[in-house]
Amino acid sequence: MMNRTQAGTARDDKSHPANGAATLRRAGRALVAVLGLALLVGCASGPRNDPRDPLEPYNRGVTKFNEQVDALVLKPVATAYKEVTPAPVRTGVSNFFANLTDVWSFVNNVLQFRLEGAASSFMRVNVNTFLGLGGVLDVASELGIDRYRQDFGLTLGRWGVDTGPYVVLPILGPSTVRDTFALPVDMMGNPVRYVDPTSARNSLYALRAVDVRANLLRAGSVLDSAALDKYSFTRDVFLQVRSQAGEAPYDKDKDDGAQDSKDGMLPEEPPADAKKR
Repeated sequence: MMNRTQAGTARDDKSHPANGAATLRRAGRALVAVLGLALLVGCASGPRNDPRDPLEPYNRGVTKFNEQVDALVLKPVATAYKEVTPAPVRTGVSNFFANLTDVWSFVNNVLQFRLEGAASSFMRVNVNTFLGLGGVLDVASELGIDRYRQDFGLTLGRWGVDTGPYVVLPILGPSTVRDTFALPVDMMGNPVRYVDPTSARNSLYALRAVDVRANLLRAGSVLDSAALDKYSFTRDVFLQVRSQAGEAPYDKDKDDGAQDSKDGMLPEEPPADAKKR
């Protein structure tokens, strides 16, 4: 039987920093298994119309699963959240999580040797944290400090790692092979992961998921009202946005930035009377 000293040692072992690396390795192995299965499914069935998407049969199957989960759980919760929560509060929630994202963006801009991006991210975090009530107010944007959002997938791209095939992850949605392998590192770099107690951390995860889905309600209405293949449209927009995320913010030679501001974005939602026609 384990005595109190041994039990205490066991609890200490679970919180040892080395376990973070072990968790990362386990997550990496799980991702390898999922991608291996995806490759087998993709090779076994269906035509390959887009060279960027050789796993299309598998991806479409996962997309249908995600749509069912969204219709049953995510969208109703996000819709209720948007209806009962005042717009200023929702904006504050989005700003808060965006400020946390800027922390990880700073790290990745440093890893990519993006000095301008790193400096801007550092200033944004400090300004919004100390002057913006912990990030609830986006004071940095009002001061003209640009956001250079980066993650570890884009860092791998900066280091020369190819995106690999397009892949749709269960629940998480569109991704690429490169971004999927980078996902465990991005999870380790999420400041919410280190919030204690666990109940508060899980509450923040849930709020973040609802906030993200609420912000995508307009995009969903655009896709539903458009006469096109939603899967292909989502894939093309995602790949275009990811490509621009790694390059456009630092390319000062493009036309005034006006063109960049619209590239990869969803079209405006059609007015209500237009949908009736």
